[in-house]
Amino acid sequence: MKRKIAVVTSSRADYSHLYWPLRDLSAHPSVDLRIVAMGPHLSPEFGLTVQEIEKDGFPIEARVECLLSSDSDIGMAKTIGVATLSLADLLGRLRPDVLLLIADRYEMLAPASVALALRIPVAHIEGGEISEGAIDDAVRNALTKMSHIHFTSTHLARQRVISMGEEPWRVHRAGAPSLDHLRRRTLLSRGELEAKLQLSFAQPTILVAYHPVTLAENTTEEASVLFGALADIGEQLIFCYPNADAGSRALIERTKAFLAARGNGRVFTNLDAITYWSLLRQVEMLVGNSSSGITETASFSLPTVNIGIRQQGRERAMNVLDAAAQTDAILGAIAKARSQEFRDSLEGMFNPYGDGHASEKIVEVLTTVPLGRDLLIKRHAALAASEKTVEKAAGS
Repeated sequence: MKRKIAVVTSSRADYSHLYWPLRDLSAHPSVDLRIVAMGPHLSPEFGLTVQEIEKDGFPIEARVECLLSSDSDIGMAKTIGVATLSLADLLGRLRPDVLLLIADRYEMLAPASVALALRIPVAHIEGGEISEGAIDDAVRNALTKMSHIHFTSTHLARQRVISMGEEPWRVHRAGAPSLDHLRRRTLLSRGELEAKLQLSFAQPTILVAYHPVTLAENTTEEASVLFGALADIGEQLIFCYPNADAGSRALIERTKAFLAARGNGRVFTNLDAITYWSLLRQVEMLVGNSSSGITETASFSLPTVNIGIRQQGRERAMNVLDAAAQTDAILGAIAKARSQEFRDSLEGMFNPYGDGHASEKIVEVLTTVPLGRDLLIKRHAALAASEKTVEKAAGS
């Protein structure tokens, strides 16, 4: 019988990472692939990106409406609850052999929790990373402990997952699957990209990818210094929409108002993977706090100015310049990123997040790992301290 593998995708960002695992799973003769689209994918406000999945030829098993039209943390919390209710019925009906999840979006807590209750093994991509300034960090670690198979992007992330008590045989260093696009697809030329986006790269261009800081009480508190810095630079600016988090709508409106006053630049609701990767090849640098500036820009040796606390602690390559959420610090980092000396220093640099072969490693494990009770039951290594040492410590 074919192995039924269900995959949950909630946004344009994780779908870009999941594209090649989905492509390879759908082509595998022993896999019955079921795709579940939920949350922002179904929102016209965020580009109705479920259409991108359909355009790529993937059949969608189910659409789970759960994203509240809200811009608050309460809305985020309720989204998890709505998703859980819907997914309980859906996964209870599907009963896949494995449920594949990715990354650290808060709404992924819903499918993981449902799968746990239904005894469905969970495979998780991109665990073991760190982003101390966002709730993503806690979500990622929670998903790791609720999962039974792990695919990490870096060797250090693999060691971190094992240090959390996961058995080594369950933890596989695959690399970031988004990097597979570079090896397996042809990027757009400058002319093709200009025609598609209807803009010119004749002048230096900066890509801005900035998201709400979800661990802060005011999730857009760092945005003022970002826009203050951007107002002082002359390059053409291209903005990508932020994630659907608390504060995202306020950030979108602020971006539109900033560009209207500036009279130079564009904001895009959604860019498909090839367009986005092609854009990375043409811009002067990336500025913001997106994980893309950490994991993906390194493959182009593209200078990246990483702002504030959101990605604090994440493993990074030498192309990343960290700047505190202060206007002068951001402008200083941008000036360094412009310098020929810094750009020359990046020649031949290494991306620790992989080499573009992640999907084949992920599919190999998912199609061969033994199923059943042995996969569900996790066995933890004994504590290093002896029983006597523990007793002594307890009595002190």
